[in-house]
Amino acid sequence: MNKEDLKNKLTPIQYHVTQENGTEPPHRNEFDQHFSEGIYVDIVSGKPLFSSKDKYDAGCGWPSFTKPIDGPEVTEHTDISHGMTRTEVRSKTANSHLGHVFPDGPGPEGLRYCINSAALKFIPKEKLQEEGYGEYLKHF
Repeated sequence: MNKEDLKNKLTPIQYHVTQENGTEPPHRNEFDQHFSEGIYVDIVSGKPLFSSKDKYDAGCGWPSFTKPIDGPEVTEHTDISHGMTRTEVRSKTANSHLGHVFPDGPGPEGLRYCINSAALKFIPKEKLQEEGYGEYLKHF
């Protein structure tokens, strides 16, 4: 999908976050305090990224997950912007900027995937089959 098509498909904040490596405001985003069962997919490609089973409230103001859902769709890259070194996470298929991963999470790996809501679309558990994500029902 070219940039013009993406600008027509996405909201301005979705475009800014996913295509321009932007960050949405903390605590004022769609999924920070969203805890329904389902999966989160890339807003651009629709590829599964995270499960609600791995989501937790890190208090940072953005949705946080202990790990990505099955598969290699979440990729990691060194980010040296803003005068610091961080690990950026992007979606493999659409190359969407998602957020960053930090080594301060509660899971077995100790990771916190801090993700922009604007990069995500939520598919509720009860709609997984009809939306084409039936294979992910096994997570629930």
